[in-house]
Amino acid sequence: QVIYVTRNPKDVMVSYYHFSKYMSKIEEVPDFNLFMERFLAGKVVGSSWMDHVAGWCGHTQDFNILFLTYEEMKKDLRSAVLKICNFLGKKLSSDEVDSVVEQATFENMKKDPRANYEHLPDDIVAKDKGSFLRKGTIGDWKNIMTVAQNERFDKILTQKMKTLPIKFVWDINDEV
Repeated sequence: QVIYVTRNPKDVMVSYYHFSKYMSKIEEVPDFNLFMERFLAGKVVGSSWMDHVAGWCGHTQDFNILFLTYEEMKKDLRSAVLKICNFLGKKLSSDEVDSVVEQATFENMKKDPRANYEHLPDDIVAKDKGSFLRKGTIGDWKNIMTVAQNERFDKILTQKMKTLPIKFVWDINDEV
């Protein structure tokens, strides 16, 4: 059984841009436009996000995969937890589900030193440049991408992902 969580790629890219500043071992690209071009070309650590997602979507018949999105978890965490329980065949009491939901909110995970990787040594992370868990919002890409960057991103995304049955949520107010 595989639980595969994806997030809208614009927010992934913006998050990764900030993450690269925080992680000392990853090359920091101060120019966002250059970072975006590298991200779109798959020339970042971890390679192409689009190829990764396409690869997993291409194996839906080969594995028992539950596909979830960050956005659906952010908008209705309880339903996502219940979906995971059902997928795994686990029965939790209402109190246990409440506890999981409470602990798994972004806000609580950000406060948890273990989830926020606060134990990482200074030679790996630049703690003065942020934290592992930053904002956790949906649609933060709108605060950094220009109209031209957004159009370029959409063009590449459409070319690379056109055959996949994925509907991305771009804003907190979009339907999941």
